[in-house]
This record gives sequence, structure tokens and C-alpha cells, in this order.
Amino acid sequence: MSDSTGDNSKSRVIVLGGCGFIGRNLVDYLISNDLVSHLRVVDKTPPQLAFLNPTHSKAFEDPRVEYKSANLINPVSCASALEPSEQPWSLVVNCAGETRFGQTEAVYAEGIHNLSVTVAKQCALMKLRLIEISSGCMYSSDKPQKEDCPVEPWTVEGRMKARVEEELKNMDLDYTIIRPAIVYGVGDRRSLTPRLLYGGIYKHLGETMKLLWTADLKMNTVHVLDVCRAVWTLARRNDAIRQTYNLVDDANSTQGNLAEIVSEIFNINHDYYGTAISTLAKNDIASVAEEANDKHLTAWADICRKYSLEHSPLEPSAGAELLLNKQLCLDGSKLKEIMTMDVPAPTASALLEVLQDYASMNLFPKELLM
Repeated sequence: MSDSTGDNSKSRVIVLGGCGFIGRNLVDYLISNDLVSHLRVVDKTPPQLAFLNPTHSKAFEDPRVEYKSANLINPVSCASALEPSEQPWSLVVNCAGETRFGQTEAVYAEGIHNLSVTVAKQCALMKLRLIEISSGCMYSSDKPQKEDCPVEPWTVEGRMKARVEEELKNMDLDYTIIRPAIVYGVGDRRSLTPRLLYGGIYKHLGETMKLLWTADLKMNTVHVLDVCRAVWTLARRNDAIRQTYNLVDDANSTQGNLAEIVSEIFNINHDYYGTAISTLAKNDIASVAEEANDKHLTAWADICRKYSLEHSPLEPSAGAELLLNKQLCLDGSKLKEIMTMDVPAPTASALLEVLQDYASMNLFPKELLM
């Protein structure tokens, strides 16, 4: 690609995992705000197969954007993905990683830890600035946790990212680590969207949506647009190099807050099993998760048939670790000294926007939103 497509004084950016949820929103943010002269999207899934909406597709079709397929786990393929195009890169943002539920530990180790370490080593070799999207699930507490909290991650992504963070400290590399809370927004498939699908399913079934534990379970959140803003803000600050930042909105969201929004969207009732029954379920949480997923997937298949959704990528399933009594509660004050959140809290309209976007592409039934 010729550099004549953009202003050469602007940044040249690589977005790894650029066809994923955060990645596609970051591409759109950088292009629509005219922040880059050249943007390379690296992903194993081509944009044409990534279920991009029209807004994201338009960003990917911009002449400043190029797509490159790569297996970032492989050092040779990774080096090729980061190879300069006429001029050096200003920034690499790593949004890539294995996100599918139900994979083996080895698959996650390769697709999260090995991938991120391979990328970091290549960035160190090429003297590139790296923003690493990590995980906020580092320590469970109902009190806000700062960046120096104990590291006892309870999700497989958290465990793998914690190992990555430790290895970055030993590299000669200009990096910044972002630990986001639960990221939601248009294009989300695996964060809050499964809970939205549950709402649609229980409306379809005519049943009350019942949840483990209580309404007070901390499930802090952040909108994907604020993730994009944080990436760009931190990438331009020298004092952010070799620093870690929690990224969370102002809502201090709980399971109860989010369930109320889902119930409002679908006009359904919700309730909780409570601590006693949930503690019993915890003893065989894998079976509980399997039973819940079977029920939800069966109902979702019925919905897809009823409303002729032939190729929807949405899945109302969750791993057992996400059903545990674990609190995601982050202190984001370090980053908020630098930037404020444009989206301070999840709202019914913001979550409805996610479903309406999918409905516009016939990936979610608009009838369930009526």
C-alpha cells in the first residue's frame, strides 16, 4: 500500500486481532477520527467472514487500511505480520487471543499466552511500542482493586494474561498493559451479549430468568469506545510506558444492575438462587454450567429456526468459571487521572443498540425486541 493514502505525519498502527470485538471498534475509531496514515489489521479471520456491520465494514474498506492474515503464535508468521510497509510502525495494539468457550487449557495457553509473548518478543526486537490488552479478572474482591492488587486470577484468560504480564516485565520493551473490566458494546459476542441472549431466551420460553448467587455480585463494566479512547490516550504518553492501568467505568456495576437492564429490554422477570443453593451448585459447577448451556442452546436453536436466522454467530453459553462467586471490582482512578469515561455506565439503550445491530444483519430476531 502506498503512503499517498494518508498524511505521513500521522501514526502508523497495527491492530492484532483487528476483526474481533475490540479490534474492529478500534479500527473504526482510528479511521473515523482520522488519527492514522496507515493501519494494518492482522487477524486469522478475514473481514468478509467476521460479521462486520456496515459501519465497521466501511472503516475496513478505507484506503488507509490493509488486512493481513497471520498465525501470531508462529514466530515467523508474527514477524511477517509486523514487517514494515515502507516506513516503521508507530504502534502495535494486541487485541488478539483465544476467546471461544470450552477449549482445553493447552489451547488457551497457546492462543493467549504463547501468542502474546511471541508478539511482545517481536515488538522488542523491532523496537515497537506495544499496547497489550490484558484482563481485569486478576483478583476477586467486593472492594475496588488497584493495579498492584494480589494476582489470583479465576478465569483462564486471566491466568494466561497474568503470565504474559510477568514476562513483559523482563523484556526490553516499551509496553503498556490495559486491564479492562467487562467490555460491552456493538460487536460484542462473548462479554455481556450472552446475558442479553438469556433475556431473549426467557422471553421466548415465557419463564423467569434465574441467576446464581445474588444481585450484589460485582460485575464491573466498560464500554468498548472508552477502551479505544484509552488505547489511543496511553499510546501517546511516555509516562505510560511499562505501566499497567485498570480500565473501568463509573457505574460499579453488579449482576443486579445488569439483570435489571436485561429484564427491562425484554420485559421479563428475574430472580436469584441465593447463596445457599448457589454454594451447593458450586460443588459441581461444571455440571451446572453444562445443564444451563444445554437449556439455553436448545432454546436458541428453536429461536433461530422460528425466525430464520441461518448463520448467526451468537451463542448463549458460558464457561463454568463465569458462574463462580467471583467479584470483578476494579479501581480505575490511575487512568481516570488522565481521561474521563465518555460512557459512565451501561444503560438499556446502550445494550439494546448491541442487539439492534445484530438484528439489522438478521443475526438476532427483531421480533424479540418488540
